[in-house]
Amino acid sequence: MRAISEEVDPAFRADVLKGLAEPVPAIPARWLYDRRGSELFDAITRLPSYYPTRTETALLERIVPEVAELCGRGGAVIEFGAGSQTKTPLLLAAVRPRAFVPIDISGEYLKDSAAEVDADHERVAVYPVVADFTREVVLPSEIDGLARLGFFPGSTIGNFIPRSATDLLRHFRTILGTGALLLIGMDRLKPVERLLAAYDDPEGVTAEFNLNLLHRINRELDGDVPVDAFRHEARWNDMLARIEMHLVAARDVAFSVSGRPFQFAAGQSIHSENSHKYGPRGGRLLLLAGGWTPLKEWVADNGDFAVILAEAQRERFAP
Repeated sequence: MRAISEEVDPAFRADVLKGLAEPVPAIPARWLYDRRGSELFDAITRLPSYYPTRTETALLERIVPEVAELCGRGGAVIEFGAGSQTKTPLLLAAVRPRAFVPIDISGEYLKDSAAEVDADHERVAVYPVVADFTREVVLPSEIDGLARLGFFPGSTIGNFIPRSATDLLRHFRTILGTGALLLIGMDRLKPVERLLAAYDDPEGVTAEFNLNLLHRINRELDGDVPVDAFRHEARWNDMLARIEMHLVAARDVAFSVSGRPFQFAAGQSIHSENSHKYGPRGGRLLLLAGGWTPLKEWVADNGDFAVILAEAQRERFAP
């Protein structure tokens, strides 16, 4: 058995070992995004069946002039989960910030994406922060005193169950501070057939993206998971209004991770990601629960996607 790498994020090891041992095995979706996972997700966003990226991009193209008027210019844009190579430039060109702070858990990928922004926007100072934005984040002191606009596109908020999404939004409020603004994308409810097609493409890219999690476990956590014994499956959970991604065992299988043994029966799955979908008012209610007051909402012409601008207003003593 080879030695376990000392460079492995201990949180990754802890989450995998705990998640695989749960009665309903599950691993937090953020661990899908190593460098290879980030590259595969970029490929997913360009697939014909994956509507969210092109729909949100078209919506942003239409609304960023108005966003800039509402937000003002010359502040700092803080992006949670960097790597939106089509959407971020649209926002930066419109709001013309003095500083851009991309935050991402994948250091290598962040370095490359930050370098692209730096090359394309000479007047914007870029300060990449390698961090898990669900945990403590320290913003660079260079943006102290600047108005702050958080950017959270791609309906990434949908990856979190409502309780965790509320906690995350409160966490963003703490990071950005009272008076900050947040521009956030949220996917809308739509026919199940379209949802399933977006998360189980015929090209098999989403399957490769999901299965890459097992390759990462083998590579970084001294695992011997037989990846070919698992298959990707997308499910619609109507009661919880979400797409679920699972890694389903195609046969009885036994393996170890970091010296810990695990067994999966045929048909048992590892729950790897959720993507919650929101109705017309659900997104605004979620923001309010998370400490953000919606100021303006824009919706794609076909109703597929919404972008909301919200403010971390000073808490009131009473209604």
